[in-house]
Amino acid sequence: MAIPTFGLATQLSVRPYRAGDEAAVLGLVAADRLPGQPLATPAMLAEALAGRSPVDGGWWAELDPPVTDVVHDGTGQVLGAVSYATRPGDGAGFLLWLHCREDAAVADALIAHALDRLGPRTVHAFEFASALTHGLEGLPARHRPVTRQALEEAGFTGRDLWRYMRVPLPVAGLPHAAHVTVNECEDPPGKRLEVREDGELAAEATIGRPVAGTGVLWWISVVPAARGRGLGLALLGSALDLLTGLAAREAILYVDDDAPPGDPERDRTAANGMYDRAGFTEVDRLHSFTRHP
Repeated sequence: MAIPTFGLATQLSVRPYRAGDEAAVLGLVAADRLPGQPLATPAMLAEALAGRSPVDGGWWAELDPPVTDVVHDGTGQVLGAVSYATRPGDGAGFLLWLHCREDAAVADALIAHALDRLGPRTVHAFEFASALTHGLEGLPARHRPVTRQALEEAGFTGRDLWRYMRVPLPVAGLPHAAHVTVNECEDPPGKRLEVREDGELAAEATIGRPVAGTGVLWWISVVPAARGRGLGLALLGSALDLLTGLAAREAILYVDDDAPPGDPERDRTAANGMYDRAGFTEVDRLHSFTRHP
């Protein structure tokens, strides 16, 4: 399939991904890599191509096998790649991941091609994490402004959903929770920390096993009756120390602070303040997108 490029000297064409494209596609993914994210490996790419992911695996299991195509120029050089699929349960389409070195013409071509193949249906883009990242559930809007603009120009509406943060390890000066128990956790793979008071769960946290020196804090919470006593910050200190002991050199986390005003159960003001106090810095905001037919 040839795509007009509106005055550009090079004609872009689309074809299915093939095994010989592995190095080129991994290079595209690496060009978009954020601080705190590991370099994508051939094994990670193979999982993404097969429609599997260690994070959000249940969502991936609901999809038909994904299709991955590449855009190339007249010399055969791969300039971009896109993966997309449909969900039989509700008929929705998904633009799963897209990489193009932030070239506007290539981004436009990839999105137009995926939409053409998906047909007239509701399409979601960057809705959940792929195996190419360490839990990156959305498009990093500041680091990938060209892709964001291309999606919006194609009729997608974005939703600002996540705060993506990181901190070098070890972190000094944090308190630590007393009487923490640590157990293995399989979903996501890692460890679960619990603090119990009078036999009842007071606080919990889940961390991921470090990958290439990066550990993830997947979850931390304190029950309402135990809040306001600094237990969350103390458990955070314990979790970061545990990651350091597992040879992590940095930690990342994701904060879903998109709650509407007046929703106390999802208000992340206190959590954001805690992470700021612990030295985490915001890398980017993660956006997901929807386009209705």
